[in-house]
Amino acid sequence: MVRGMNRGPRVTVAGAGVLGWTTALSLADAGCAVTICDPGGPNASSVAAGMIAPVFEAVLDEMARGQLDLLMAARDLWPGLAGRAGVALDRTGAMAVGGDDWLEAVAAGFGGLQMRPTEIGAATAQGLAPGLAEGFERALLTREDWRVDAPAALSALAQAAKAAGVTYEARSVKGRGDEDVLVVATGAFQGLVDAAPELSKLSPIKGHIVRVAAEGRGAVMRGEGVYAVPGSDTAFGATMEAGVSDPAVEGEKAAPLLAGGLRLFPGLRDAPVQIAAGVRAATPDGLPLVGWSEAEPGAVLAAGARRNGWLLAPLVAGIVTACVTGREPGPYAGRMDPARFRASLWD
Repeated sequence: MVRGMNRGPRVTVAGAGVLGWTTALSLADAGCAVTICDPGGPNASSVAAGMIAPVFEAVLDEMARGQLDLLMAARDLWPGLAGRAGVALDRTGAMAVGGDDWLEAVAAGFGGLQMRPTEIGAATAQGLAPGLAEGFERALLTREDWRVDAPAALSALAQAAKAAGVTYEARSVKGRGDEDVLVVATGAFQGLVDAAPELSKLSPIKGHIVRVAAEGRGAVMRGEGVYAVPGSDTAFGATMEAGVSDPAVEGEKAAPLLAGGLRLFPGLRDAPVQIAAGVRAATPDGLPLVGWSEAEPGAVLAAGARRNGWLLAPLVAGIVTACVTGREPGPYAGRMDPARFRASLWD
């Protein structure tokens, strides 16, 4: 059934990453007439590994540590979104393996969040992650982290949005034009800063990822300095270069990822390898800009999710839809409100 066609506010969504397509689908389901605009080409969402990982993000990333409740709330919206859009959502979980000192530090990170991982032995770990190297005697497991296959999930979201009446146009936009609302979901692209000055608070973070042409299944693996995500291929990631906006692939930056990934899964050593790079956008506090622009009437922001775009997508989409339709945006909107940077923006 086609829903959301030619009713409600007319909305242009700029950006066809996971935030853009998820928001476009949500707006169409709410009765808006939606056009999504993007010039095409790879984006950070398609390069990403597709982890829906609130717990390990909070354990391993200091910037995310104080946002666990928000990250978990976003995660909990994924089953509904996956069912709506036909996205395969894998809930096997995630495991950490490595040296004893590093695992103790990981366990301490769980403890700091008032959580406890499940400690498992080598045989159980290898059962949950087929192909895992035999040298790891124990692993720390959480079932709270999930994953999607990012390229397939992005395609499913686009198909669901189009079926709901969303129109796609392969072009860039410079402003709201004649539409009622412009939603800015352009990631690290800064071309719309004149339409929403709050975007000047975003800074780029470049990341490399290595994809090995071998289908993987089971749990996401977290190792020392690398992660491995199974799917239609196996992804080893990821680097983070703050302030770098050049998306060019640099083989020397990806080499340690490949080496680290093969330490986890040595059986993939002869599989073909593809290296990709993407540029994410980040705010000073690590949470995206989500909500109305104070400076530009009719502009709503949905940008700057750092490394958690896939995780945060349904929460961001719901807040944007609430803004556009005049509903209550929920308890987490304040933490992502673009107005939180008001003082520094106009200093």
